[in-house]
Amino acid sequence: MDLVEESFRRLFPDKDFVFSSKIKYSGKFKDFNANVRLRNNFLEFGFSRKWRGVSREIQIGLVQSLLLKILKSRMDSTNIDLYNSFVKSLHLSVPKDLSDPFLEDSFVRVNDKYFFGLVERPNLCWGSNSFRRLGSYDYQTDTVVVSTIFSGADLDLLDYVMYHELLHKKHKFSFKNGRNYHHTSVFRSAESKFDDSADVERRIRLLSSKHRRGGSSSLFGSLKRNFSFFNRKL
Repeated sequence: MDLVEESFRRLFPDKDFVFSSKIKYSGKFKDFNANVRLRNNFLEFGFSRKWRGVSREIQIGLVQSLLLKILKSRMDSTNIDLYNSFVKSLHLSVPKDLSDPFLEDSFVRVNDKYFFGLVERPNLCWGSNSFRRLGSYDYQTDTVVVSTIFSGADLDLLDYVMYHELLHKKHKFSFKNGRNYHHTSVFRSAESKFDDSADVERRIRLLSSKHRRGGSSSLFGSLKRNFSFFNRKL
């Protein structure tokens, strides 16, 4: 039984597997990313080459996560738990060879003040000049990316975005009924502990409004996860 069919049958033991499928390991993905497409009952999975050396049970969890997404189903499984645990631990082995000096200064300030210096430095780099995606944290590459609109902004605005992303690194995510939850009540409670957070959010909205070209934007609408292994960019 191939990997996809086995993953499906473990999730849906009472349903027939009516699909054909293929998994292609490719170098076009970032480390440990993946996606899936469904066309005319053909399931086409694309995996980063990094997945080749990972255990079958964890890969089954990855396939099941993608199946739940593409089939719009919600449930839990032991394999998905294994897969999520694997993703949450990737930061321990990822090389930390990207670090912009300006962003590293922000990381040090935030880490010392709010995390007692206990958070390991992730990769730190600038993104695009975007007011919609102000920042992101990638679990697979242990990377914080910050919009360049903060390169000339007040340091406390940059530090707030850095703080938000480091909270994702610290708290990771929770999984329930086929969905990952990133902004949990614990996360929101921790986020509110940033000094003058309400005022800083207001100032960030003002800053982003200077860069927008029509439409509306909010801080929390912008600071969303880039989980491409679920075949989405939120």
